[in-house]
Amino acid sequence: MSETKLVSNEITVGQKKEGFMPNKSNLISLRFIRNTALTLVVIMLVGAGGWFLGNHQIRSVKGVYALVAGKEVTESVAGTQTIDRSQPTNKNVDMTMFWEVWDELERTFLFKERINYQKMVYGAIEGMTASLDDPYTAFFPPKENKTTKENLSGQFYGVGIQLGYKKDQIVVIAPISGMPAEKAGVKAEDYVLKITDKAKGIDEETYNININDAVEMIRGKEGTEVTLTLLHKDESEPYTVTIKREEIIVPSVEVAFGQVINGQFTTEATASGKLVADLKLSRFGELTDEQWDESVAKILEKGDEVGGIVLDIRNNPGGYMQGAVNLAAEFLPMNSVVVKQESSIESDKEFATKRLGRLLTTPLVVLMNGGSASASEILAGALRDQDRAKLIGTTSFGKGIIQSSGDFADGAGLHITIARWLTPKGTWVHEKGLEPDITIELDKKQPTVDVQLAKAAKEVLK
Repeated sequence: MSETKLVSNEITVGQKKEGFMPNKSNLISLRFIRNTALTLVVIMLVGAGGWFLGNHQIRSVKGVYALVAGKEVTESVAGTQTIDRSQPTNKNVDMTMFWEVWDELERTFLFKERINYQKMVYGAIEGMTASLDDPYTAFFPPKENKTTKENLSGQFYGVGIQLGYKKDQIVVIAPISGMPAEKAGVKAEDYVLKITDKAKGIDEETYNININDAVEMIRGKEGTEVTLTLLHKDESEPYTVTIKREEIIVPSVEVAFGQVINGQFTTEATASGKLVADLKLSRFGELTDEQWDESVAKILEKGDEVGGIVLDIRNNPGGYMQGAVNLAAEFLPMNSVVVKQESSIESDKEFATKRLGRLLTTPLVVLMNGGSASASEILAGALRDQDRAKLIGTTSFGKGIIQSSGDFADGAGLHITIARWLTPKGTWVHEKGLEPDITIELDKKQPTVDVQLAKAAKEVLK
């Protein structure tokens, strides 16, 4: 890495990643990485070119930064330098084997041209995070970290699916509405078994692969094709779809107005009576606040024509935690608790609404499903616990932990699970999900009829 200091922080509920097994907010400073874990983390962050324990020689590589006794030392030219590195005294760890392996690889490995010191350092760090058996605590090399940021920006080329893990298996958290994967029949909670792209020489089963590697395989140039082998939830026979890649632009928030006519929610409403606002929150990302304000303004313009709001968080995989707190304030009084946090690095906290909402009295229900995860679960849990809305649909995904995230100067990133979150009444949803107050499944016999939305729209007008 070009520097061992994290240079930025983000608020996020995290992305899952694997290290060597199938794996891979709270605004905090990641300075603690250097302060409390210096003896472990920093050893892994430096050492490119061969760094040995004790009073040994280091063969340096141009641009490598080291931390020695808490100070940064820049080595801009190749050469040798004596560095005193004593064994950590306050940790029950022996780093001798690590450096012996490093040295032995450097000395004896046959294919010397394959040795890439930076990749070795990245691999060591990935192994370190993977050893914690938490798929959400993960190190992202620069290319992978760039992918995670593209996910939050909401614009890239691919098929339009959000991927995650369920019981260590890669799973579709949500197909993006109107995008190629949804049109091809891919469903939320489908397991991704295999990825094939003959043009790129890819024919990979997904067992034991990194989720970001899977994302990179699925993404590609506009107009090219990728074949996915998938398995619907609760079915035994896989199915295969070949999908043409398109530019994927993910809107965070959209609103439509309609009524339930003949069992369907339709925006071509002609019957007398109140309209229902279908306020669809697809994700928490960089454009969410702006698009949310635009959608709320449209609801307010309708005035008394709107009899209720369906907050549709189906297939919302989450994102920024603070976004959930901000949006909850639209429906809850000032100083209402939205989420509680139990942290590993600071005292327990409560996060409450801090602004005056514009939709405090409009009837509201929340529509969710198994693709509703993380920040969307925070929002749903708060609205129910504060007696503001019923939850309708199916059980949510169940991600009840929070990650801090930060970038290194070379573009790499680090996500660390630092807290669990609880609903205002103290419910921890992790790996369980939120149970709906009214359960309704989509009707497989009528795939073009959204019976969940129709039920929610009828319920909010009661």
